[in-house]
Amino acid sequence: MKVEELTRDALKDLPKTVHGGQAWRLGEAEDYSHNLNPFGPPDFLREAVLSAVGEVGHYPDDSCELPRRTVAEHFGVGPENVIIGSGSSDIIRCFPNTFLGPGDRAIISRPSFAEYSQQCRIAGAEILWNDISEEDGLRINRRRLTSLMEMGAKALYICNPNNPTGRIEPREKILDIARECEDRGMLLFLDETLLELVHGYEDITCAGLVEEQGNILVAGSLTKSFAIPGIRIGFGIASEAMIREMEKVRMTWNVGQVEQDVLVSLVGQHMDYVRRAAEMMHSESRRMHDELTALGFPLDGVADGFFYFTSLRSLGVKCAEFQRRMLEHGIMVRDCASFGTPFEWYVRFSVKDRERNDAFIRAVGEVMKGLK
Repeated sequence: MKVEELTRDALKDLPKTVHGGQAWRLGEAEDYSHNLNPFGPPDFLREAVLSAVGEVGHYPDDSCELPRRTVAEHFGVGPENVIIGSGSSDIIRCFPNTFLGPGDRAIISRPSFAEYSQQCRIAGAEILWNDISEEDGLRINRRRLTSLMEMGAKALYICNPNNPTGRIEPREKILDIARECEDRGMLLFLDETLLELVHGYEDITCAGLVEEQGNILVAGSLTKSFAIPGIRIGFGIASEAMIREMEKVRMTWNVGQVEQDVLVSLVGQHMDYVRRAAEMMHSESRRMHDELTALGFPLDGVADGFFYFTSLRSLGVKCAEFQRRMLEHGIMVRDCASFGTPFEWYVRFSVKDRERNDAFIRAVGEVMKGLK
């Protein structure tokens, strides 16, 4: 018997997704390929983890009542509007397993976070690709999106800021899209995982509007905000009706007691840690842009948020080669070839603190000399 013959059709020829943040495997390389808070895991995290150890002798609260209330209070919604997950990836998996199935369609931007299409395909749904073009400044083209909606779909995915392009769409544009989705009987999965590290995010987020605009689910996590990818905590915020349906699919005890206690501590008491990082990176991004463009490095403007996504075509080098040369100087950047053509020319790198950004700028300068 061949196990492959028993696998569901939706899984055949389905590759694993590719992600950044792998520099830890290389020893001393400084990782600019991920989008984490540059302050790193906070010192007060240790106390939150240690205080939770005494509770691991019993099953965690499956309802995640206290974490839900903490997230709800922070975003100005009710606890019935919140679902807690093992990272935002858990929410990304739960959503299509609740609302999509064979014969359904989902509209997903390309390039964007690979897990959206992966989990939709696992659920058996078909993907309608909304290609983000260089001609549109790597932003959502509304006319093209409407044309795709007219083909019939059950859900639309938007990442804001988009990963990997870093482009941020304003709240009114997102709500306009959400209203069109509602008119067509579609749900909107809005990933705001990276948004809290953006200067002025309060004027962009839609998390507090989920009852007013009942077809939106907003996904978030603590991974990026507190630089703790090794502790899996995420959440979804949506209408009570959407959360109720997703709770049917959520795995029992999906979030351990340590993670629950960490969420309550960080979101309930320490969000200023995230805000300070956002303000620092906002300032550093402008300085980094000016320094890099002075070297002749191709940037088309200051980043919307705290990471850059730019083409190296004008330098005549694809990112795989640029990545190799930067590694010679102890810097890891993200090769975006996994997002398909033409993104083999594109590099993504994050903004950090001044000292490390200076090291990054020096490394780029040396690589530029070598290219010339």
